[in-house]
Amino acid sequence: MRALVSFDFTGHVVLVTGGTKGIGRGIAESFAAAGATVAVMARSAVDDLPADWLFEAADLRDGDAAAAAVDAIVGRAGRLDVVVNNAGGAPPADTATASPRFSERVIDLNLLSAMYVAQRANHHMQADGGSIINISSVTSLRPAPTVAAYGAAKAGLLNFTLTVGQEWAPTVRVNAITPGMVFTDQSELHYGGAESVAAIEAEIPMQRMARPDDIGNACLFLASPAASYVTGANIVIDGGGDIPMFLRDRD
Repeated sequence: MRALVSFDFTGHVVLVTGGTKGIGRGIAESFAAAGATVAVMARSAVDDLPADWLFEAADLRDGDAAAAAVDAIVGRAGRLDVVVNNAGGAPPADTATASPRFSERVIDLNLLSAMYVAQRANHHMQADGGSIINISSVTSLRPAPTVAAYGAAKAGLLNFTLTVGQEWAPTVRVNAITPGMVFTDQSELHYGGAESVAAIEAEIPMQRMARPDDIGNACLFLASPAASYVTGANIVIDGGGDIPMFLRDRD
């Protein structure tokens, strides 16, 4: 863990959806390192969570189940200060032939689940304040071949962020983080091995993919008093984006 800026979340309860692995696990670890009481949600339990983390199993695509899971965390922890809506993802599919059921499930997971969790979190936070952070994707800002439903859902999540960032202010701040490619323990399987990963990283201006704690550091900032005037914002973390084709071969 690279501690670049010191934030203290002692006494704060932070909920991360999809927090058992990948980016979500890195975000949860960032808050734990800053002293927070960490709660994570996923559909299935895992056996490698720290003993002091709270866990609730829930299918967040079900609005009633999502609300009940948030209520359960508040009941167990006594409060809720920060929510990071990280749960999401989608397998590739041909846009022309993707079934309605497939698209519905992708949109349910990547848009509606975050809306359900945020709505219930706001219910608990309006009395004492809080911060909600929605994890989007660069596919929300550009064409997304083979993941059209995912890109559309993440674009919807950005609009939801802008909207409730206004509606729920000033008590609850709502912001988004839009990562580019992030290196996790599953990246080589997803991107095609170490050689492919190296080739991809060579095309990023920062010469590497993001790491989960890069996203975690941004979450710490948005949830902290340092961002007390920030709501309805979107922070893009993509290492500078793609290098234009006409610049790639220049010395």
